Amino acid sequence: MKLTEENFVQVLNNNQGIIRKVANSYCKNIGDRDDLIQEITIQLWKSWKGYNDTYKISTWIYRIALNVAISFYRKTYRHNRLNQITLEEDAFIDHSENSHQSENIRQLYQFISKLSELNKALILMHLDRYDYEEIASIMGISRTNVSTKISRIKQHLKKEFKLKPE
Repeated sequence: MKLTEENFVQVLNNNQGIIRKVANSYCKNIGDRDDLIQEITIQLWKSWKGYNDTYKISTWIYRIALNVAISFYRKTYRHNRLNQITLEEDAFIDHSENSHQSENIRQLYQFISKLSELNKALILMHLDRYDYEEIASIMGISRTNVSTKISRIKQHLKKEFKLKPE
C-alpha cells in the first residue's frame, strides 16, 4: 500500500466505527469523546508511516485506538473513583430493532462499561467479530489467555443479565 495522505483519509473514513466505539467506551461526555477521537486520529497519523501491512489495517487501528484511549482515560479520570462510563444508546443501537432488543443491547453496553479496561477492550473486539488470534495480537497476550478471559467475561455478563431488575 502506498502511504499517502489520501490513503490515510480513506482508511480513517472506512474505520470510523472502530474509533468511535473505542472512544464511546472510554469517555462519558461528548467533549472528552471528541478530544479522544482527535487524539486517536493524531496518533494514527503519526504512526502511519510505520504501518506494517502484514497486519490487517483494522487490527492496527484497534491497537492504536485502545492504547490511546486507555492512556487518555487514565490521565483524564485518574482521580475519579466511580470508574463508570455511561454509554449513549445511540452509539451502539440500530433503532430499527424492536424496543425490547434495543433495551437488551443498551443493558449489555451498560454492563460492559463497568468492566476493567482490559476486559472492556477484549469483549468489544469479540463483539466486533475479531478472532482470538487478532485480539491476542492487538492486546499483546496469548490466544489462550484471550479465550479464557472472554469466556469469563461472558459468564459475568450472563450473571448480570440474570440479576437485572425486570
